[in-house]
Amino acid sequence: MKKCQELLELYSIKQFYSCPFKIAQIFEAFLNSNELFQFVMTTLDGLENLKHPCTQKSAGELLITMVKNAESRFEKVPEIMGVICARLSIISQPRVRRQIINTVSLFISRPKYTDIVIGHLLCHPVPYDRHLAELWRTLEVELPSTTWILWRLLRKLQKCHNEPTHEKMAYVAVAATDALYEVFVGNRLQAATFRLFPQLLMTLLIQIHHSIGLTMSDVAVPSGLYTGQEMSSEVTPLCFAIQATKSLLLRTLCWQEFNIMEKNKGWTLLEGKECHLQGVSLLANALLERNHLLAQKVMYLLVPLLNRGNDKHKLTSAGFFVELLQSPVARRLPSIYSIVRLKDWLHHGNRVFKFLALRGLRYLIKHQDMREDIRSLLPCILDLLCETDEKIVLLAIQILLQLVGTMDFTTLTAMMKTLFTLFGDVRSDVHRLSMTLFGASIKSVKYTDKKGVENQVLDSLVPLLLYSQDENDAVAEESRQVLTICAQFLKWKLPQEVYCKDPWYISPSEAGTVCKFFGKKCQGKVNLLAQTLMFSKNAKLPIRRAAVLFVGLLLKYVDCSELRTKGTDWIENGVANSMQSVTARESLPKRGLHS
Repeated sequence: MKKCQELLELYSIKQFYSCPFKIAQIFEAFLNSNELFQFVMTTLDGLENLKHPCTQKSAGELLITMVKNAESRFEKVPEIMGVICARLSIISQPRVRRQIINTVSLFISRPKYTDIVIGHLLCHPVPYDRHLAELWRTLEVELPSTTWILWRLLRKLQKCHNEPTHEKMAYVAVAATDALYEVFVGNRLQAATFRLFPQLLMTLLIQIHHSIGLTMSDVAVPSGLYTGQEMSSEVTPLCFAIQATKSLLLRTLCWQEFNIMEKNKGWTLLEGKECHLQGVSLLANALLERNHLLAQKVMYLLVPLLNRGNDKHKLTSAGFFVELLQSPVARRLPSIYSIVRLKDWLHHGNRVFKFLALRGLRYLIKHQDMREDIRSLLPCILDLLCETDEKIVLLAIQILLQLVGTMDFTTLTAMMKTLFTLFGDVRSDVHRLSMTLFGASIKSVKYTDKKGVENQVLDSLVPLLLYSQDENDAVAEESRQVLTICAQFLKWKLPQEVYCKDPWYISPSEAGTVCKFFGKKCQGKVNLLAQTLMFSKNAKLPIRRAAVLFVGLLLKYVDCSELRTKGTDWIENGVANSMQSVTARESLPKRGLHS
């Protein structure tokens, strides 16, 4: 009553009755929640009066006045929101449209109604029509409420990522993603967008992963939502997620990160089923390079999130987190959140997690204070050398190259045996790097242990020598390099002809010099003939050809009494059955066999 008295004293009766919203301002205090609802609904009906613009204007003034003053006394907010959204399309006056949108802004900024309003706005067809898009873009909210509103909208999307991946995608996920895009475009919640950047970025990347390969028919669209409307085939959950992520980067001034994604086809990578994690990795590295502080915030956010959600949620989070381990700050993370977690992934049934674990260990191993913890994972890493996935094997070798100098003798010899089996691997990079690690292993052998690996070194000579003739130049060069390491270990001085890059069949005299050297040096130590014959069945023609030529030359240095005892059929058959090339077969000297 005091409020009524004060207002009546300020205004004359004539002025008072000419301003209906002033009446509402005084008497709303006497209305209960149901009467408030009826009053607002009647006011909203006034928005339909297109013949009298002044009626629309008064309705707008009256509506916003009631909502401002009644605060949290409304109970049927969804019904009010429904009418407001339906009326937006017929309101042409900019001032009235602004008042109606401000009314929605008032409701959404009240914590009591935030989820209710957001929930209702997300129950409209996507992409949003221009009226709802304008509403999302022009929300007028006081600064303290912006983070709360954006957080509640984000949570709507995050909750969808806990659902099993084999079920249809929740419609709310697509609608919330489109709403976030519109909010970013409008940029009215800019401070909140900056504050929640880590959560927004990761949630949208996870949404991208969930959306790959889906159409709107894979979304659980509420029945009746698209009545009378045709859904364009170009509208997919993925397109909403990608456009929202792009807008987020641009609105948070991550222009360089955006450009890196554009130049390196990062968006295409993110959209691919097989290359999604490459896109995640690219963006994480761009952020780490251009905005180190922001990257750190994302890393700390991810620590508790890595074990949450479904597999797609975990994979995207893990992919981003692993790249951030390149940051110097990563060494501050407690071991349970870094090395222990990576160890768990090494045993994961999903190969992608194994790959990510190795990638993370490769980044962390550069910190000397973390090497001891990583060394404890050697048995797991060594087992991965037998993986069929090339990327896993290569990463395992790269890590072992960093640890080879700290290995005990037993581990070292066991690793060398495994590496020996990878010589000649069809995956050329695996072949080359396995030899590199083998060479590094020989260098790491202590003087007192040299006798224990001498046989392994001797057994590697023929393979290394023959693979120096490989058609892959990198493999051939690495073979020669490791052969040099073996010779140094054995205290031999290799003839210069070993380093000749020409194929042996072109330079038979040089091949003869090499063969003579090894024939004499290995006599009584290695069965060069039997070992070389095994390579006459090699899948690669250059290796078969080199093996057959080498066998022919070796016969000059083989004990004749041994040939008479064993016969030569095993040699002739071994070569003839494996060589289709007449020229290569003829390179076997017949005189040497039948002498």
